[in-house]
Amino acid sequence: AKMASGAVANTPPAGGANDVSMEEPKKMTREDWRKKKELEEQRKLGNAPAEVDEEGKDINPHIPQYISSVPWYIDPSKRPTLKHQRPQPEKQKQYNSSGDWYKRGVQEHTVATRYRKGACENCGALTHKKKDCMERPRKVGAKYTGMNIAPDEYVQPQLMFDYDGKRDRWNGYNPEEHMKIVEEYSKVDLAKRTLKAQKLQEELASGKLEQVNSPRHQWGEEESNSQTERDHNSEDEDEDKYADDIDMPGQNFDSKRRITVRNLRIREDIAKYLRNLDPNSAYYDPKTRAMRENPYANTGKNPDEVGYAGDNFVRYTGDTISMAQTQLFAWEAYDKGSEVHLQADPTKLELLYKSFKVKKEDFKAQQKESILEKYGGQEHLDAPPAELLLAQTEDYVEYSRHGTVIKGQEKAIACSKYEEDVKINNHTCIWGSYWKEGKWGYKCCHSFVKFSYCTGEAGKETANGEASVMEEQPEEEEHMTKPKTLMEIHQEIQKEKKKKKHKKSSNSDSEGEEKKKQEKLKK
Repeated sequence: AKMASGAVANTPPAGGANDVSMEEPKKMTREDWRKKKELEEQRKLGNAPAEVDEEGKDINPHIPQYISSVPWYIDPSKRPTLKHQRPQPEKQKQYNSSGDWYKRGVQEHTVATRYRKGACENCGALTHKKKDCMERPRKVGAKYTGMNIAPDEYVQPQLMFDYDGKRDRWNGYNPEEHMKIVEEYSKVDLAKRTLKAQKLQEELASGKLEQVNSPRHQWGEEESNSQTERDHNSEDEDEDKYADDIDMPGQNFDSKRRITVRNLRIREDIAKYLRNLDPNSAYYDPKTRAMRENPYANTGKNPDEVGYAGDNFVRYTGDTISMAQTQLFAWEAYDKGSEVHLQADPTKLELLYKSFKVKKEDFKAQQKESILEKYGGQEHLDAPPAELLLAQTEDYVEYSRHGTVIKGQEKAIACSKYEEDVKINNHTCIWGSYWKEGKWGYKCCHSFVKFSYCTGEAGKETANGEASVMEEQPEEEEHMTKPKTLMEIHQEIQKEKKKKKHKKSSNSDSEGEEKKKQEKLKK
């Protein structure tokens, strides 16, 4: 019996489908192969219609054969199709739409009045069994009493979202909830307005607030949007409260959102490309925002005097050079077997570099002493300078018979970078040879215009005549009396009153002293 059952189990089931699946592909003759290739070439050139699958869609003839050919275990009929390359519907995941969300605020209603088959034996709810019941175990279950049957819990759906649905922050949000916030703010705004109006009424009643007699009020014109102006004024007062604490450079205060916005840079700094507008000055790279050279190089200013002397000036100041030397020492020490690194262990590297410098100086001093001990010549190193020995210098000085310096004590005149002794427009003197009343000009014609033509002695006479006329005008103006203003008249009256009061007080003091003297004499 066992053998028979095993034999029955091993026999393949009969059926036409298996017969078709087990058939071997037929071999093609040379002629059939050639015709097939010609047809493929015609389809690629567009001279023959393309193949059509079972759904009526055209198959692109340029698709390779290893992609378009159907495996025998999928479709034994070998029909032309690309269905096996498309996503299979049974393997596709079904996602919920973006509008689906969990139900909120589910109300519990007792609907069942008697026990239902398949419900919880303890509480009578259909959504769980007795072992999963979260209610206190009853002495007699609802299955037997049929009373106090608990309502069915609402089972929340198992939502499955795609990539965008998982990251949708507003999914499940009810826009009607925002209306509660709007109503709350409107109530606060209304309370502020009523409080403001009440304060104004109290100030008007007490007389603290005076009505402004503006031209509009005098002519009977009504001011438009008076209510909105008051609201803006109250908002400005609130803004001032917040803006006092944020009054610092580099921060912008937005009163509508009550936040401070940090700018990218402090706007008080001058941009690099605006420091020198000469196109031949230092180059500014807009991509890296770098200006390597000094923009004030051709202006004659010292780099220490200017606020910005280029990026290279910053790179070679402070401890930058010593940092580079330390990095170079770290590389050399690492090549020789010492495990030191500038960023990994800077303290160890700094101590090692200091000890290395001390040892290097000691080694040089010992080497120098050994050479001097061996060959001698210490007296040549301790010799005074050549200026004291030979009394010779390269400074040229002339002396008189008495020993005083005649020539050579003055400082050498520095050569100017500008052209010197250039005379233009028939001038016999250079520009700047004449100065008067804070103006520079030409000495030959007393002209203060730089590129003017020389007029010689005639120009001097006209310039002197204009100067004399200008000197006479102030004298004439002094004789003319200007009418005094009301303020000046009021000040003079106040001064006279003060003088009179001072005289009266001095007279009363003198009279009192005389009376005291007479009383003393009588005594």
